[in-house]
Amino acid sequence: MMTAKNVLYTGRVQGVGFRYSTKRIASGFDVTGWVKNLPDGRVEMMAQAFEADELEAFLEDIQQSSLGSHIKGREVNAIAADPNLRGFSILRD
Repeated sequence: MMTAKNVLYTGRVQGVGFRYSTKRIASGFDVTGWVKNLPDGRVEMMAQAFEADELEAFLEDIQQSSLGSHIKGREVNAIAADPNLRGFSILRD
C-alpha cells in the first residue's frame, strides 16, 4: 500500500533552485512524484512511497537541507497514491 502526500511550500521558494534541489534529494530515497512552481509564488509537490517512513524521511530531508531557510511554511495533505507514476520529475508551468 503506497502512502502519498501533497505538499504546498510557501516562502522564497521560487528562483532559488528549489525544484532542482528537491529532485536531487528525491534521488536518495525510494520515492516517486513531481514538483512544480505555482503562479502565486508557492511550490507544489506530490510525493509517494511504499513505506510511510521513507516518505517522511524524504520530507524531513527537504526541511533540513539548504532549502529549509527558504521555506516559511508548508501544508501537507494525505492524498491517493498514483500507482502509474514513475520517477520524480519537475513539471513545467
